[in-house]
Amino acid sequence: MAVHFHEEDLPADVLADGPVAVDTETMGLVTIRDRLCVVQISDGKGDEHLVRFGPDSTYDAPNLKAVLADPNRLKLFHFARFDLAAIEHYLGVMATPCYCTKIASKLVRTYTDRHGLKMLVEELLGENISKAQQSSDWGGPVLNDAQREYAASDVRYLHRMMEELDKRLAREGRTEMAQACFDFLPTRARLDVAGWSDHDIFSHM
Repeated sequence: MAVHFHEEDLPADVLADGPVAVDTETMGLVTIRDRLCVVQISDGKGDEHLVRFGPDSTYDAPNLKAVLADPNRLKLFHFARFDLAAIEHYLGVMATPCYCTKIASKLVRTYTDRHGLKMLVEELLGENISKAQQSSDWGGPVLNDAQREYAASDVRYLHRMMEELDKRLAREGRTEMAQACFDFLPTRARLDVAGWSDHDIFSHM
């Protein structure tokens, strides 16, 4: 297992075929204000790749964009709604088809309201991860070892988590419902960027 660090793009042909786990680190939670700083990606085979973008980046990352936009490659996220918005806004591609472990968790783990990545990894996989670097400065000139490990851990477990969540979705008869939610995520992400992040347009009010 190794964490590989790259500037401005992913090297060609470093990922195996099949689903890839993806996450992003930004300067904050407002997509159009807070720039994309890091994209993490893993093919689930043991290595994680971190792609860092500088403050003056043009986000011209053809190799990374090709993977993210590949219609034949499933992209795994935890809270895909945020990551899809950041990726499309800065990289100009919609990373679909996609799967969101947070949505899957909310559909099958109805016995709890704790659906964060740390809790899911602990319950589903028996592993422990640190979230200490979650609010650190991702736009600095250097990412320290703790930041790199944190970023890598965000994609390290998603393949295994999807396998377990899929079993539970099938058991509870909610696979089709989950897929419909995943299919709607690009629209939900675009609504966020367009100004409807705090409004439920499906509600009566």
